[in-house]
Amino acid sequence: MNEPAASTPGEAARAAALMSIGEVLAQLRVEFPDVTISKLRFLEAEGLVEPQRTPAGYRKYGWDDVARLRFVLTAQRDQYLPLRVIREQLAEWDESGAAPGRQRPALVAVGPGGEVPGREVDESAESGQVRLGRADLVARSGIDESTLAELERLGVLVPDPPGWYDADALIIARAVAGLAAYGFQPRHLRGYRTAADREVGLFAQLVAPLARQSDPAARARAAETARELVALSQQLHAALVRVGLRSTLGR
Repeated sequence: MNEPAASTPGEAARAAALMSIGEVLAQLRVEFPDVTISKLRFLEAEGLVEPQRTPAGYRKYGWDDVARLRFVLTAQRDQYLPLRVIREQLAEWDESGAAPGRQRPALVAVGPGGEVPGREVDESAESGQVRLGRADLVARSGIDESTLAELERLGVLVPDPPGWYDADALIIARAVAGLAAYGFQPRHLRGYRTAADREVGLFAQLVAPLARQSDPAARARAAETARELVALSQQLHAALVRVGLRSTLGR
């Protein structure tokens, strides 16, 4: 009987370097705390990464796949790029053979709770992962108690029961503190709340049908759609304000 051919050292090394989806998630969560397995599956379904499959159907990722995922997540987080644009960039790199990250990334020491020593907590991470008390919010944002109370009265800040504030509340409070340095009062922000509520109503009509489905991929698509809508809305708002100020600035 013929014995099966032994694998070469190169093949064995490549097989040993492959990672499960859980191992990839652990790698990426050092830099992207809000990434989930559903998110990785969604990016695969969108054609942004193509992990290998074992005969049993399990996903296996190489370091190039991890680098590719890191590029996608960074482009979304830092540049607010929609998936369509990211997909086009990756296709161009694939054609040129210069796809991002052709080398193994440096390892980072991680604490027992997943924290990276010397790195501040990323407050742009999933908002629900952050819980701040009233005193913490005041101390970290720069607003005072009276301003916080007024923001709550106007509905600009709404704590979660039983009185916790999330990462978005901290972002709002810090923005309010920055605007206050230019003379803005909490009452001036009522229009922001009204405009945001209108956008929420409009965007909810688009993502609610997906979010109501039991399929994790559909819910991941709903979250991704919401993220892209928010990013596009931010770009539109900033551009409209710049256009409106041109005459004042004489440009």
